[in-house]
Amino acid sequence: MRLLVSAGPTREFLDPVRFLSNRSTGRMGYAVAAAGVAAGHAVTLVSGPVALPPPPGLAAFVPIVSARDLLAALRDRLPDADALVMTAAVADFRPADAAPLKIHKGDMPAELRLVRNPDILEALRPLKGARLFVGFAAETDAVLESAAAKLARKGLDLIVANDVTRPGAGFEVDTNVVTFLAPDRAPEALPLLSKTEVARRLVARIEALAAARRP
Repeated sequence: MRLLVSAGPTREFLDPVRFLSNRSTGRMGYAVAAAGVAAGHAVTLVSGPVALPPPPGLAAFVPIVSARDLLAALRDRLPDADALVMTAAVADFRPADAAPLKIHKGDMPAELRLVRNPDILEALRPLKGARLFVGFAAETDAVLESAAAKLARKGLDLIVANDVTRPGAGFEVDTNVVTFLAPDRAPEALPLLSKTEVARRLVARIEALAAARRP
């Protein structure tokens, strides 16, 4: 298969020094990309700014910064993919006005005006066709309910839900505790595992979904 994987955070700049972002380190997405390569797939990794080297054996590595960069990169490469695995943690908002020079402390407005970034999976949905779309849902409450709603709302084939408040799960650790949700199937809760093992099981699940669609 040809896998298109997104990973890491996006950055939304207020000025050349400051930006809005999130705690994503890219470890989960990079593990998915590496697992895809290990399983013999052609993997394109589109990554926000992280402190990780690209996994060896990628078909392509595409660095991006902002949510709009990410959307453009995925839109360009989706026609050549069989499956999209959306692990990137996209900033939902960006500053309405990005200053070309550093805003000095005395000139910083008391309130920042934000605008909503594009919903990437919604924007790509018209291009889905027969491709598999896999999403991630990092939540702090009502985890399975929120993930199930996202699965249905965005027309996904599979979503990986995790509670980022749990010990050993979420950001800045090498382990994760996730649940796989797919339409018309019971949730599959995995125990505490390394992100490498979670990625391996996710790639195997994607392979099974792809095989089930073949005539």
